[in-house]
Amino acid sequence: MDRLRFSPIAAGLPATVPFTGPETLERRRGAPFIARLGANENGFGPSPRAVAAMAQAAAEQWKYADPDSHDLRHALAAHHGVDPAQIMLGEGVDGLLGLLVRLTVAPGDVVVTSEGAYPTFNFHVAGFGGQLVKVPYRDDAEDPQALLQAAARHGARLVYLANPDNPMGSWHPGSTITAMLDDLPPGALLVLDEAYAEFAPAEAIPQIDPADPRVIRFRTFSKAYGMAGARIGYAIGPAPLIAGFDRIRNHFGINRVGQIGALAALADQDWLHQTREKVATARDRIAGIARDNGLTALPSATNFVAVDCGGDGDFARRVLAALADLGIFVRMPGVAPLDRCIRVSCGPEPELAAFATALPQALALARTA
Repeated sequence: MDRLRFSPIAAGLPATVPFTGPETLERRRGAPFIARLGANENGFGPSPRAVAAMAQAAAEQWKYADPDSHDLRHALAAHHGVDPAQIMLGEGVDGLLGLLVRLTVAPGDVVVTSEGAYPTFNFHVAGFGGQLVKVPYRDDAEDPQALLQAAARHGARLVYLANPDNPMGSWHPGSTITAMLDDLPPGALLVLDEAYAEFAPAEAIPQIDPADPRVIRFRTFSKAYGMAGARIGYAIGPAPLIAGFDRIRNHFGINRVGQIGALAALADQDWLHQTREKVATARDRIAGIARDNGLTALPSATNFVAVDCGGDGDFARRVLAALADLGIFVRMPGVAPLDRCIRVSCGPEPELAAFATALPQALALARTA
């Protein structure tokens, strides 16, 4: 008997991961990066109050985290004006997306997304046997109408949309999102990824009743709150759907120190405001660097900027590789025509200065390759 036997679904999947971490890339190149601007982390860091709370909590790391995340869940509910029963905590948005797919998608069920959109969601759908149907972007943004048409045509169980979008930084008005709900086919659920919502203009955030059974929204402490390593995300949705997560989640999977830090971070909205201002300044800085090199920065409502390199995907990949050789970690979309761009995370000025120094060299190398 073959003891090493994967399930039929797992056996049929490629041995890939959605993203290669910068640490892996540093090991491959044998040196650390000068600028870490590829993973949309918040290089401006978490609130000092969160750091202090986590430092104090470290001595009690021998304890498991509260499996109900009571304090943080109630604080988030008050922050968003919803019932605590409409909040679910999890190991980042990534972990919660996996739980949602496991909870709602049976093998063979159709899930609609955009070609080039967040690949970790696709990773979960494939891992649980769902059937992915993808529609193209339109004008460097996800296309709500195309998503709805595909959902109706294929009888989709889930429809995924990120607003603001990763990897392009584009966004739709909140009114567009609420209008989508009226056109969702019966039985479909809108998966609204709002990981970058804190950076977006107010008009991009839809006003949706959290009890609406047609949508579930996802937020995170990884981006604006500067706590990517803590792995704290949360979902907002109708109480019966939120309660369903208890059937399948890892009840002790949340990081205790991160849970306590997130509570302190949420209470420090002044720091969040400062971070937003720093990110806005960094977006302008990246746009200026692009402009100085004859490139175009796409408008962004996130903590990164997609920079059009002015060629095709092969050219952008050469730019990306040259930047990595020069010690600058950035990423790029993986699907044409989005892959004509590189994606540069907002970060502190020394790292952006290093990017500004390296970019003209990388472009010259890419053009002569």
